Amino acid sequence: MGNTSETTHFVSKIRKEHDVFMGSLYSIFCILSLLGNGVLLLVAYRKRSSLKPAEFFIVNLSFSDLGMTVSLFPLAIPSAFAHKWLFGELTCLCYAVCGVLFGLSSLTNLTALSSVCCLKVCFPNYGNKFSYSHACLMIVGVWCYAMVFAVGPLANWGHYGPEPYGTACCIDWYAPGQDALSMSYIICLFLLCYALPLGIILLSYILILITVRGSRQAVQQHVSPQTKTTNAHILIVKLSVAVCIGFLTAWSPYAVVAMWAAFGEPDNVPPMAFALAAIFAKSSTIYNPVVYLVFKPNFRKSLSRDTAQIRRRICSSPCKGSPVPGEKDLQRQTSLRCNKDASNSTRLSNGLADSHGACLHCTETDPHCQQTPTQRTACVLVGTSYSEVTVSQLPEKMQADFL
Repeated sequence: MGNTSETTHFVSKIRKEHDVFMGSLYSIFCILSLLGNGVLLLVAYRKRSSLKPAEFFIVNLSFSDLGMTVSLFPLAIPSAFAHKWLFGELTCLCYAVCGVLFGLSSLTNLTALSSVCCLKVCFPNYGNKFSYSHACLMIVGVWCYAMVFAVGPLANWGHYGPEPYGTACCIDWYAPGQDALSMSYIICLFLLCYALPLGIILLSYILILITVRGSRQAVQQHVSPQTKTTNAHILIVKLSVAVCIGFLTAWSPYAVVAMWAAFGEPDNVPPMAFALAAIFAKSSTIYNPVVYLVFKPNFRKSLSRDTAQIRRRICSSPCKGSPVPGEKDLQRQTSLRCNKDASNSTRLSNGLADSHGACLHCTETDPHCQQTPTQRTACVLVGTSYSEVTVSQLPEKMQADFL
């Protein structure tokens, strides 16, 4: 593309306010994606020693979503606000390659994950043999599969170019009308990167649903030790439904609009249709981490545990510091109080509340927090029997003898 085509193709084809709306949405997507995928990767790192082979796909999905976020949003956001593509032809090409690579990686990764879930639930004899090496090989296959279609246009199997709405770059969907190779690329892309993954995902989760339904009926007939397994299967069904909805919501609009542009009349496809489809596609970077943090109990428990540890550290930080002279015992008592449960629910054997268990926010002047000093007692012989009295009740002279 020369200067004239850059001027023609890199100027927005939609209204200014629509571009501002897209830029605002992309800014929100970028922040939420960084937070969601960052938290998911942090949780996975903290529990890395206990990760299951199938969970490797969740980590890989988070990497691909982060890759899309980091490589696309920083370029798309300022271009949308500027009402034109700001970064030139070479950056446009890199943007398009990254978009296809990370987008197809996410799609293929979801497909692989659904097939593994189906294998483990519906065919446990084979699913239980699924190992870490199998997961790593499949993840390598996912990236190689995505790489083929990302590199294809660089070898003249298809073409990259500006999006029809003008402020981003992707596959040239209008090329099939002029080039047979581009036509074959678009057909393969639609069949192998949308229709086939969608079919595998739907088939896998339909089989899971049938298996779980049969398992629940068996549980109702027998008081079961299988209840725990059945509950796990139900969680997988919920996860499956969420993944299917997310897949269809994110990628179906773009697939429909792209096929319309490739095999219909290009002039009949409004640029705003591509802009809306791109918004849906980029939204996948948000709800993928949310789905797995919500529907994966072990990820959710790990996140809750880490959050609780952070809260405890924040609570204990005021109790730490360099002691000042004369306050060492006071600091030790304060530290003990900070580690006590705020509910103060411990009770003595006689059923009365343990009054010396102070709350987290007590002060030294609070009468409820002050401990009663230990009372010294003495046994006094009266006739042939002993009676116990406190030392403070004795005459001063006798107290002096004790002291």
